[in-house]
Amino acid sequence: MTTSNISDDAFKQIDNDLLFPIYRSTHPVKILILYGSLRKKSYSRLVAQEARRILIKLGAEVKLYNPTDLPLVDEENSSHPKVLELHELVKWSEGMVWSSPERHGSMTGVMKTQIDWVPLSDGAVRPTQGKTLALMQVNGGSQSFNTVNQLRILGRWMRMLTIPNQSSTPKAWKEFDDNGRMKPSGNYNRIVDVMEELVKFTLITRDIKQNLVDRYSERVETAEELMERVKKDK
Repeated sequence: MTTSNISDDAFKQIDNDLLFPIYRSTHPVKILILYGSLRKKSYSRLVAQEARRILIKLGAEVKLYNPTDLPLVDEENSSHPKVLELHELVKWSEGMVWSSPERHGSMTGVMKTQIDWVPLSDGAVRPTQGKTLALMQVNGGSQSFNTVNQLRILGRWMRMLTIPNQSSTPKAWKEFDDNGRMKPSGNYNRIVDVMEELVKFTLITRDIKQNLVDRYSERVETAEELMERVKKDK
């Protein structure tokens, strides 16, 4: 088989039946929320908790991961209980929310460590591929979009379907009451917008996510690797 034939075999017509299945999942969408601070009064956590309440009202099943005690990325820590917990939650989820403070113009180390622990592959499965993602950040001062922009790059790298809308909350310390609930404001309304969009995108894509991110170039590469193995076995 020539490379040309491999390329031809790897080429697929777009299958409408796969993109528009008659039968759809009916269970609540499964959303995992990660936040990027360990502070006792963490505004990224408070925003994440607010997002959780909104998602539940929208009919989602939501799990909030606590990053406390999660170790830095190292092979020796790969069996740590907090790492295994995170892996299981990522597998369980159909969509994710990442909520990070902005520190020194960037996401926090706590946020990046969680993302770094999320595997790009688990055997033949890519745990994040085709799953939806919503992004939020909080700022102690004026509004910025540095962190959500960086998170968007990471989401694309992990082959996630990152929704267009996003949330950036300036002067987060002014947005919450004494009970840790977000006050009514345009910033709160934006978070509702983002969560609504996340649920809609997840409902639309969760049954077809593997088909959406199936790549011709990778099918060619897989076919060529298979041919090489066949040649060696002869």
